[in-house]
Amino acid sequence: MGVFVFLPLVLPLSAWPIARLAEQHLHPRTATRLLGAVAGVMAMCSTLCLALLMVVGTAQLPGNPLPDGWSDPEVRAAVPYDGFAGRVAIPALIVVCVACSRALLSHFRVRRRSLRALGGLPDSPVAVLTDDVPYAYALPGGLRGGRRGRIVVSTGLLAGLQPPERRALFAHERAHLAARHHRFLLAAQLAARANPFLRPLRTSLTFTTERWADEDAARAVRDRRVVARAIGKAALASGTGSGAGATPAPTLAGLAAPGPVPRRVAALLAPAPTARIRPAMFTGVTGFTGVGLALSCAAAGTVVSAMSSANSAVTMVLILRAATPL
Repeated sequence: MGVFVFLPLVLPLSAWPIARLAEQHLHPRTATRLLGAVAGVMAMCSTLCLALLMVVGTAQLPGNPLPDGWSDPEVRAAVPYDGFAGRVAIPALIVVCVACSRALLSHFRVRRRSLRALGGLPDSPVAVLTDDVPYAYALPGGLRGGRRGRIVVSTGLLAGLQPPERRALFAHERAHLAARHHRFLLAAQLAARANPFLRPLRTSLTFTTERWADEDAARAVRDRRVVARAIGKAALASGTGSGAGATPAPTLAGLAAPGPVPRRVAALLAPAPTARIRPAMFTGVTGFTGVGLALSCAAAGTVVSAMSSANSAVTMVLILRAATPL
């Protein structure tokens, strides 16, 4: 395996440039799918390599349940600095597993609690709760709550919006449900917990999912300024400029949460973005733009990460099979 086993742990750094540039230059739908794919692949690769290092470290512990042959010098020689790396990987992988488990449990616990709270209300696509606290979010279906998702909105938020702005709000939340943005958000949360270097991608993906819903809502109501006003009023009503606290969990999407609201409003006051990725990557005969270079860097990092983790896994399996007594 050599140093290749360590590469997936640091290669997420190669995706940092595209994380920010994708927000600014790519269509939100394209940016969300791109960032989600890069984050997911890199998180799985880094976790796999961490597990391989943990095997080497565990095999060196006295009284471990692994075969004795797994602690042979031939196995340890496959990992540089096997003594240090193997022992550090054990608590690191435990932290990753605990963090990802807590994120999953929190997500499903919030969904289950919300579905239970709406159990007594009519089975309609929109659930209006009598609450002075302003909030609105898209609650996915499933978890014994039916396949259809629902829009949850409080009377406190509706009271501050005009009828056209309410239509924009509902269009925004329907866009979240239709595109299943909660899956992107959950994948980004898990990726950031699997590898802290992926946190910038989580932040950018969280922003692009909201921008995606903004553009779908603007197309549905046919007035970008109405959507911008609805977002601004919802953010002001929530009490913070970032919309923090407007959703019960970071893996659920809402109108004013999360992300920089001024940037979203400014984007809606500008012309609609193009959905084509080629113009953003190339500029005539001058070759790659900054976005193109960043995208190429992220793609190369993702491919190298996948190849390194696959090579390390295959090599480790072959070494362990050779070291395992028949």
